[in-house]
Amino acid sequence: MSGQPQQPYLLRALYEWCVDSGYTPYISVRVDARSRVPSAFVREGQIVLNIGPNAVRNLQMDNEWVSFSARFGGVSHDILVPVPNVLAIYARETGEGMVFPPSAPPGEGAEAAGTSSDEAFSAQDGITGSGPDKPKGKPRLRVVK
Repeated sequence: MSGQPQQPYLLRALYEWCVDSGYTPYISVRVDARSRVPSAFVREGQIVLNIGPNAVRNLQMDNEWVSFSARFGGVSHDILVPVPNVLAIYARETGEGMVFPPSAPPGEGAEAAGTSSDEAFSAQDGITGSGPDKPKGKPRLRVVK
């Protein structure tokens, strides 16, 4: 199916659902060179942003960008995030929402690297065929006072 990407429409719909339900909408964002966010709050290349009406001003969600003003540590910042970098939107109170499939950063597409999108997704998530390492020895509990 071709046409417009669904992600910006789903973002706006889930944002409205959160606000109408009295929940606080949060977005998880992959930070790259095109993102304008306070770098002090970025962890492992990602940031979680409260986009609720009480936390931001001038929120705009169009088909290309999410932009708004917000305060971080008492300092006002203008935030600008490409829509494909939004990894998830969810309600803080319930965790309900939607996770979006990761998109390749510009110039780092799976096809450009010679791998299929399934292989890229597995490699990105660190999924291997061997499964997680199992702890060795007998499990022990310790009382901490």
